Amino acid sequence: MVSRARQWVLMTVCAPLVLLTGCPQQQAGAPGSASAKSTAPTIAAPVQPASQASTISQSQLDQQAAQARKAQQLIAQAEAAYRSGEENYRAGRLEAARSDFDMAVDTMLRSGMDLKNDPQLSDEFDHLLNSINSLEMSALKEGSGFSEPIEAAPLDAADEVTFPPDAALTAKVKEELKTTQSDFPLVVNDYVAGFINYFANSKEGHAHLLRSLERAGKYKDMISKVLGEEGVPQDLIYLAVAESGFQPQALNGKSGAGGMWQFMPTGAYGLARNGWVDERFDPEKSSRAYARYIKSLYNQFGDWYLAMAAYDWGPGYVQRSVMRTGYADYWELYRRNALPQETKNYVPGIIAAIIMAKNPKQYGLEGLVPDPPVVSDTVSVDYPVDLRLVADVTDASLGEIVELNPSLLHMSTPRDSDFDLHVPVGTRDVYLKRIHEIPEDKRTSWRFHVVRVGESLDSIASSFHARTAELAAANDIGVDASIATGHELVVPVVAAVAAPRPLHYVTRVGDTLVTIADRFNISVEDLRRWNRLSSSKVAPKRSLFVSQPVRLAPVTHVRAKGSHSATSTKAAPSAATKRSAVAAKTPAKSAAKSAAHRVPAKKTSAKKHSGSSR
Repeated sequence: MVSRARQWVLMTVCAPLVLLTGCPQQQAGAPGSASAKSTAPTIAAPVQPASQASTISQSQLDQQAAQARKAQQLIAQAEAAYRSGEENYRAGRLEAARSDFDMAVDTMLRSGMDLKNDPQLSDEFDHLLNSINSLEMSALKEGSGFSEPIEAAPLDAADEVTFPPDAALTAKVKEELKTTQSDFPLVVNDYVAGFINYFANSKEGHAHLLRSLERAGKYKDMISKVLGEEGVPQDLIYLAVAESGFQPQALNGKSGAGGMWQFMPTGAYGLARNGWVDERFDPEKSSRAYARYIKSLYNQFGDWYLAMAAYDWGPGYVQRSVMRTGYADYWELYRRNALPQETKNYVPGIIAAIIMAKNPKQYGLEGLVPDPPVVSDTVSVDYPVDLRLVADVTDASLGEIVELNPSLLHMSTPRDSDFDLHVPVGTRDVYLKRIHEIPEDKRTSWRFHVVRVGESLDSIASSFHARTAELAAANDIGVDASIATGHELVVPVVAAVAAPRPLHYVTRVGDTLVTIADRFNISVEDLRRWNRLSSSKVAPKRSLFVSQPVRLAPVTHVRAKGSHSATSTKAAPSAATKRSAVAAKTPAKSAAKSAAHRVPAKKTSAKKHSGSSR
C-alpha cells in the first residue's frame, strides 16, 4: 500500500513534465508522418502546486490508517469471542466453547476483508485456527471434542466383550445361510457366530445394532444406488454398521476419522475439506468415495474380506502380513495372529450384521422400523447464504436445513466456491423465486418473512432488529401501510445485527427466563423448549441454549500444510484405538475352509502395491 502511494506521488509530480515534453512513443512517430503535436503550437500545461501531491498522498495514508483500524477492530472482536470460548472450555462447557470458537472464526470469515493478502489479518486468522485446533485436539483426547457425543457404533459398543464358541448356534446359522440371498460371499464360523450371539443376546449389543439398522433407513436407497453404480456388492452397505452406525457426523476422537465411512481428515478421496465444508460428513459424497475406495482395495487384493481388512487397518499393513505369512487369505491371517484385534473383530462383526439384517425374525429384529429416507431438492449456489435465510424462504426450520446439509461447518454456504445446497423436497422453485428478491451481497445478513395474523411493519422490524423505514423501503411500501397476512417481505438487517448470537448463555444471580429471553430477543416458550424447562426459575451458573440447538459438522480447525495420498491411514494402526475383542478368544478351527470365495489357504506370491495404509 505504501509503495503504491509513493508511485502515485511520483506520477503526480511528474505529470507536468510529461505534458510538456510528450511521451517517448508519441515523439517517435512513424517514418514520413508528422504528429499533430508537432504541427500545433505548444501550449504550456498548468503546473500543479506541490501541495496537491501531498494532499493525495495524505488521502492514501488516511485510507490506509482507516483500513488498519478496521482490521484491529475485527481482530479485537474475534479475540473476544475466542477468550469467551477459552473460558467456557476451561469450565468444561464444551458446546458453549465450540459456539464461541465458531463465532470467532465466522467473525473473520464474514467480515468481507481480505484475509489472505492482508498480512496482519492472515497472521491473526492462522493464529486463531491453530489455537482453536490445539484446544479441540485436547478435548478429543478426553471425549468427542466440542460436539455432543455420538452414539457408539455396534462394534465400538462391543469393547472387551467375548463369547465362547456355541456349536448349536453355529450350526443353526449355517442352516439359515443356505436360504439367505446375498451378493456378498457370506460365511459362518465360530467368530461370526460369536458376534451374532452378542448382537442377539446382549441387551447393549442388540440395542446398538437395532438403532443402527433403523438409521440405515435414512440412507439405504441412496447408498444402494451408489454401490450399484460403482460395482460394489449391495450388502457392503453394512460396513457402516461397524464404522459409524449410519451416523453421518460420527467422529473418532483418537484418530480424527470422521463421517459415516470414517475417512481421515487428510487423504485423496475426492472429498473437499476447507474452512467452510467437510465432505466426509456429506452422506452421498462420502458414500461415493467409500464405494470407489473399497472397490479399489478389492481390485488390489482380489478378495472382499481382505479388502475389508485393508479398509479398517490399511492396505499397506495387510499387504505386509500377506507377504510375511505367504497367505492371501483373511481367515488364515486371523488364525496366525497376523492381524490386530480390531481387524479380527471387524470382518466377522460385519458379516454377522449382514446375516441378522437379512433374517430379522430369527434374531429378534422383526419389530425394526427403518427411519424415513432423507430426501431433498438440490440447488447449486455460487454465493454465500445464511442457513437461517434458507429456512425462511423454504418455510422450514433451521434444524431441518442444517440436517439436510451435514457437511457445513458454519451457518453459511461457502463464500469462494460452489456448494450443492439441499432444501426440503418441493421447495427448490420457491427458494429460487424468493432468494432472487434479496441482493446477492445481502444474503448472509438479510432475512425473509411471511406476514402472520396480527403483525405490523413495526412488530416485524422489531423482531428482526431492523428499522421500520428500511423494511418499508426494501419492499416498496409506505411506512404506515397495512400489510396483509401472507404478504412476503424481505427484511434488511445490518451485518452487525445479523451475526449469529451465542448458542449458550451461562446464567447469573437474579436471572429469570423472562430477563434472559428479553436479553437475546427470543420467546420464553422457545427458551423452555430448547432447554426442556418446566419452571421459570433458573439457578446461577447454568448453561442454557439461547439459540435453536443445531448440529453442524464437527469442526477441527486445521489449515492443511501439505497433501496426503489416498494411502493415508483411516484409523490409528493400533488395534486398541477403537475396538476390542468380541469373539477374539474363541479357538481357531477350520473355519477358513468354509469360505468358498477366497484364495486357497496356501502360500502365494504377494501382490505388489504402493502405499502403506489408508
